[in-house]
Amino acid sequence: MSRPTTRSKNKRHRQGTDSDSASEILRKIHSTGEVTDDDVKQLYMILKPVCQSCRVNTKDNPNCFCGLIPPHNGSRKSGLWQKISDILQALGPDPCKDLRASAFSPAGLTNLGATCYANSILQCLYMNKSFREGVFSVEPDVLKQHPVLEQLARLFAQLRASKMAFIDSAPFIKTLELDNGVQQDSHEFLTLLLSLLERCFSHSKVSKARTIVQDLFRGSVSHVTTCSKCGKDSEASAKTEDFYELELNVKGLKTIDESLDDYLSVEELHGDNQYFCESCRARVDATRSIKLRSLPEVLNFQLKRCVFLPKTTMKKKITSAFSFPGELNMQQRLSEPSQFDLIYDLSAVLIHKGTAVNSGHYIALIKDENTGHWWEFDDEHVSNLGHCPFGEGSSSSCSKGGCSEPVVCPSNTEGMDGMNVNHAVLQPQSSESCNGCNVERFTSNDAYMLMYNLRCSKKDAEKKHVACDVHNMQIENDTVFFHDGVSLPSHLCEEIKELNSSYVDACELYKLKRDRELDIITKRRQEVRSVLSEAPVRSIEEPFYWISADWLRQWADNISPPVLDNAPLQCLHGKVPVSKVGTMKRLSTEAWIKLFSKYDGGPTLTNDDYCLKCLIDGARTMVCADSYRDRRKSMKELADDVLSGKFGEGTYYVSRPWLQQWTKRKNLDAPCEADAGPTTSIRCPHWQLMPEQAPGAKRLLVPESLWLFIYEDAKKVKPNDLLGCSAFPLDSKQCNECSEELSEVACMEDSIRALKLKQRQNHEKLALGRSIPLSLHGKYYLVPSSWLTKWRNYISTSGKNASSSVGPEILDGVIDSVKCEKVNCCLHYAQVLYVVIYLHYW
Repeated sequence: MSRPTTRSKNKRHRQGTDSDSASEILRKIHSTGEVTDDDVKQLYMILKPVCQSCRVNTKDNPNCFCGLIPPHNGSRKSGLWQKISDILQALGPDPCKDLRASAFSPAGLTNLGATCYANSILQCLYMNKSFREGVFSVEPDVLKQHPVLEQLARLFAQLRASKMAFIDSAPFIKTLELDNGVQQDSHEFLTLLLSLLERCFSHSKVSKARTIVQDLFRGSVSHVTTCSKCGKDSEASAKTEDFYELELNVKGLKTIDESLDDYLSVEELHGDNQYFCESCRARVDATRSIKLRSLPEVLNFQLKRCVFLPKTTMKKKITSAFSFPGELNMQQRLSEPSQFDLIYDLSAVLIHKGTAVNSGHYIALIKDENTGHWWEFDDEHVSNLGHCPFGEGSSSSCSKGGCSEPVVCPSNTEGMDGMNVNHAVLQPQSSESCNGCNVERFTSNDAYMLMYNLRCSKKDAEKKHVACDVHNMQIENDTVFFHDGVSLPSHLCEEIKELNSSYVDACELYKLKRDRELDIITKRRQEVRSVLSEAPVRSIEEPFYWISADWLRQWADNISPPVLDNAPLQCLHGKVPVSKVGTMKRLSTEAWIKLFSKYDGGPTLTNDDYCLKCLIDGARTMVCADSYRDRRKSMKELADDVLSGKFGEGTYYVSRPWLQQWTKRKNLDAPCEADAGPTTSIRCPHWQLMPEQAPGAKRLLVPESLWLFIYEDAKKVKPNDLLGCSAFPLDSKQCNECSEELSEVACMEDSIRALKLKQRQNHEKLALGRSIPLSLHGKYYLVPSSWLTKWRNYISTSGKNASSSVGPEILDGVIDSVKCEKVNCCLHYAQVLYVVIYLHYW
């Protein structure tokens, strides 16, 4: 069985046969002066078959419409056939992508560069319902007097009721005058922010707002020193100090219970550290410890993961695992036991990612008081973690049970919303603070701050478990109340409504622009495919129209095509010349009517609009070009023989370099600019033949036939240049004036060379820079060293540059440079050399 023949569909059709056929037709037209219909069909390539499978649109076939559009599944980098996603990108960002997932989902905060530390703290404060109520209850006039408080209220209002998935924190950060590009410590930021807000809230007349910071975050401790001899406490022990967070050591400790024990541990003072007891009136042994006097409603623990290393004088982050419970009993930790239950529930975990102290990234894991769901706040991105702070992947082990084995959340387990759960271990463990029940425990290598909320009564908890949104509210006087009990000032609510309205309008406007753009693109693509499917002319007898290939390509590529333009196809007679065949296409009547009726323009060029005059002129030009090309080819062969010395004596002089360049040029159809000036370089300024000894005046003799051909081309190129092609026959004499000048120059050069040689011979050591022995009775002269350097360079110059080199100046003119300004006869010895020389320069 024979192997099937394979054809390459992408090979371009060879033009050699077509060119030869066209040349024969043009020669026939030139000889007969007649043009037949068959001649027109062949010259205008009308008989070529309709192309079906080219990758690119070919210029040598007016019936080829391939490559004007990509395949059905293809696309291009720009224009109508771009990917839809790229086209829509030009409309700008889609505001709909910033829409909050649901009315009950928290919103994120924008990171302005390095403000993740601030965003995490702000989210922790906002998610605290009591603190949020306090901010919203401040009077409008007080807000206006304190820009920080006003911006915080506005930010909380947007987090509460905005439809956007994330809020711009720039106004608040700018009000605090924070540097967006500098990472700061979240603990320090929280301490400074609460101190600032405490002063701002103090101006409010609303009791709930005036002391909200103290009521929620402030506790008290005492530093107690007890004498071991008399048992009395120091006077300072009775004083209490306020705290907003407890700083717990982490190094060498594994759980929060161990850290609290370390914080409240008793330190013994003895030896050099003995305490001076006022009662005993002597230095005695004593004990010192911290006593918790009162605890706040929101108990913050700062885990001291950053420690100072004295050896390296650097700070290092401790990344050891640290365990903490979901609920914490602080009743036994107070210095005086409380009659109330002090059960705290874990409400937030601040995470510092990274191993470096001065860099990294902060995120916050916060529990929603209303729903009990945990959320991960990572700047603009907010993810639902379910009922566990480290992801729903471990939800089965979050419930309190009687199992004794630890339950581990696998590393890198995916939680809800694609969140990666890292370094989290849930470990049901018996706790004395929970009446014998098991308590969820969590372990983290990056936990930086822990927030616990005091557990409220069951009745209050049921009230809290109410979800709300911006539409679930009622207005009373100047305040807007949500159904979960949180009120929002009406002026802020109106502001948020306007922002939401503006955002919804932007979303609707973008949707309209997108739908309109997609509709235009869809219709344009359908139009292009439809017209191109009807474009080919199916039969030779069928009438057709010529259309510009460049315009057709623009029409097929652009979303908004230009007006139909066939003007570039027309010749001076308003017809279609055969020379434009490669830049136009044959279009069917149906396709032309569709394009012309929609895009107007023109002019209309039909199958009868071929230019007979241009065709005949073109035939004559082609025949002349063929004749000139053949003649020039034979002349180039003759010139090669002249240059190689194979030809005998000639009759006219031409420049040798010019003729060498002339033979290297391609064989052209007509003379070009480079064919001018064959004798320019051998003509002297006196319009005579330059002596051959002159630079660039090399010449040779060429036969008369070659000279006449060269002369005709030169006159055609520059007909007005009468002297550009001067004729120098064999009997032309060299210019006497130029010959005499050359002789004088030669004599001068010989004289200079002889002078230099004599100076080198007479002062060999001086010229070579060698030392000269001095005698006691000799006569010596001081000469500037700079002048001596010039002299050496001058006498050493040889070759072509010998005559043009400039000699040193006369010594009389430079000897003054070695004289002192104050005393005319004193010399600068640093500028001179002792030389033995007798030259004509002196």
